[in-house]
Amino acid sequence: MIPLFGVAMSPAAPAAAAEVLGSGRIGQGAKVDEFEAALAARIGNPRVATLNSATAGLQLALHLVAGSTGDGDDGEGEVLSTPLTMEATNWAILANRLRIRWVDIDPATLNIDLDDLARKISPRTRAIMVVHFAGYAVDLDRLGQILDEAEARFGFRPVVIEDSAHAWGATYRGRPLGTHGNVSVFSFQAIKHLTSGDGGAIVLPDDELYRRARLLRWFGIDRTADRLRNPPDVPEWGFKFHMNDINAAVGLANLAGVDDVLARHRDNAAFYDRELAGTPGLELTERAGDRESSFWIYPMKVEDRESFMKRMDDAGIMVSNVHERNDLHTCVREYSALLPNLERVAPQIVCVPVGSWVTDEQREHIVASIKKGW
Repeated sequence: MIPLFGVAMSPAAPAAAAEVLGSGRIGQGAKVDEFEAALAARIGNPRVATLNSATAGLQLALHLVAGSTGDGDDGEGEVLSTPLTMEATNWAILANRLRIRWVDIDPATLNIDLDDLARKISPRTRAIMVVHFAGYAVDLDRLGQILDEAEARFGFRPVVIEDSAHAWGATYRGRPLGTHGNVSVFSFQAIKHLTSGDGGAIVLPDDELYRRARLLRWFGIDRTADRLRNPPDVPEWGFKFHMNDINAAVGLANLAGVDDVLARHRDNAAFYDRELAGTPGLELTERAGDRESSFWIYPMKVEDRESFMKRMDDAGIMVSNVHERNDLHTCVREYSALLPNLERVAPQIVCVPVGSWVTDEQREHIVASIKKGW
């Protein structure tokens, strides 16, 4: 069976982790600092704070920019978000005691529908959560125009949080995600392009948010202070979201080879784009010249998904829709909304293996198996 996901682990990672384990210092320390500096250099933004997961990053991001509904808004603060994502994206909203307002998806990209987003911004909007689905960037220029219009209309500019969990290495207009003036959160979970075993990073657009993020990821305590002789005050309480040196060492080892991993994802995706274009019963997602996807997954839309998935299983190819729509879960039933694009497209979405583990022979088998069905 050709797997849908794999782990891109450097041969140097076990020794790097063992070195930390033998050092007697395994918490947040010098390796975390080194990993953060390397990430900042790669992204092109010096304001990078590592965390124990991207989920923690999303929760921290909303805490930083939107706070809790306990601050006088009568529980009416809303975050506009997409239902087509991993549940972690939207459960971070609930964890901050904010309300979800669902925005429909763009059928061409599977990202958030920016026209629907523009219609739904209101005085209750506390933040906007966008997901770069499969690693394909949201149109950030169009999003900026929507924010300009909202600011002119309502007198405030909603903060944007980019869920970049799929999108390590993705670019928009030639610049890496994490450099476009929004809060961005990356994932280093086991099956991502860049893994630290588990972990994540929050990338901030200004120094004050960065200062707070570094404090709040560890209870709000200043780790640089002399806690034995002069215990620091905690002006703002925080969380236990920090990364440790074991994860950082693994991440550093994998960072050295992540460009090769990313390049193979893209090469496999380009092969599918060429070979599957125009295939009856199958529709590929958008490819715009102003952005370069990371292709963490390769989504497509197919007729009769159940039969398609059965044929792929028979051919020894693992496929999945990867993410179920979040809006149908019982715990968010109160936020139900009419989402016609999602309703039509969600039953068609399926992803085929595209990662660095997929060989030339395997990708040819995948294409032949897809075409054989029509």
